[in-house]
Amino acid sequence: MKKAGQVVVFRFPQTDLEEDKIRPALLLGRLPGEHDDWLICMISSQTRQYISGFDEIIEDSSEDFKQSGLKVTSVVRVGRLAVVSAEMLLGAIGEISGDRLNRVKKNLSNWLSEI
Repeated sequence: MKKAGQVVVFRFPQTDLEEDKIRPALLLGRLPGEHDDWLICMISSQTRQYISGFDEIIEDSSEDFKQSGLKVTSVVRVGRLAVVSAEMLLGAIGEISGDRLNRVKKNLSNWLSEI
């Protein structure tokens, strides 16, 4: 059963839409309506892409790192969003803490209210 906060594996499209890569992504929430569509954001091991006050770093020393299923320190790229059908998700590998999920959602909400 899918739920917000799970780390899943997904074929995330590149911004040029020419190719995609299998990447971890964070389930932010199921969209309202009859379809099983989810808002997700990409997770990357390229921590140099971290944007302070916007993205979220999951360090290998973090309390929820082991349960996340990630292999290395990674960044939740809050601005790299997609809406996908649950059928496109390749499976869950772990889960982040509720506190971390709330921070991610708050950062996204704060940014959306400013634009």
